[in-house]
Amino acid sequence: MRSFGTGQTVVRRDVHRGGRVWSEHALRVVADTGETLVTACAPGAEARWPALYAKARADGDRSMRTEAFDAMASGAWELAPAVWQETELLLWKPPTAWFSVNAFYTAAGLRNWYVNFERPTRRTADGFDTFDLTVDLVVAPDLSSWQWKDEDEYAHVRRLGIVTDTEHQAVEAARAQVLAMLAERSGPFADVAAWSAWRWDPAWPAPRLPQPATAPERGAPPG
Repeated sequence: MRSFGTGQTVVRRDVHRGGRVWSEHALRVVADTGETLVTACAPGAEARWPALYAKARADGDRSMRTEAFDAMASGAWELAPAVWQETELLLWKPPTAWFSVNAFYTAAGLRNWYVNFERPTRRTADGFDTFDLTVDLVVAPDLSSWQWKDEDEYAHVRRLGIVTDTEHQAVEAARAQVLAMLAERSGPFADVAAWSAWRWDPAWPAPRLPQPATAPERGAPPG
């Protein structure tokens, strides 16, 4: 398995079944130990999101997020260019884990932890592929409290068959694993002070996505 160098730009992609790209996000590598890949971004980082999902974020309309999941189930969606805004992000991902641990920062410091439940990663030439499985866990900066997020959307994608029974079992096991990490203060939760002190390296420009070699929409069915 090839390693990525510190500061290198990589692309995190959410890839649906059959190799269909659901989203892309440019990140920079903070550390790549083989056991864990730590990446980051800052406002200005380039992304591509499903057009309906991007509109839902812009308008604050959660009902449109449901439409985006319906489009995913139907196999018809378009990607729209987007730019990461407002927060700095630090992302911790062991390759075989069914989750990643994310930390979001504002000018005031660490805002919150955010555990994203997702498929294990597959390395690519440009970065890594996974797939967001919708449900999340939001954790206070000092780990004193936490709450589940998007359980309603998770139930919806389960009904649509986007998350299979096998994946659901993996998510349930991953939920227990993450709660144990919080209780034990293990993984990134073992050193809250160091994570709280992290900030984006101002010498790094905001990461950009590689330009596609050809015009076809990357979220469209293969021709």
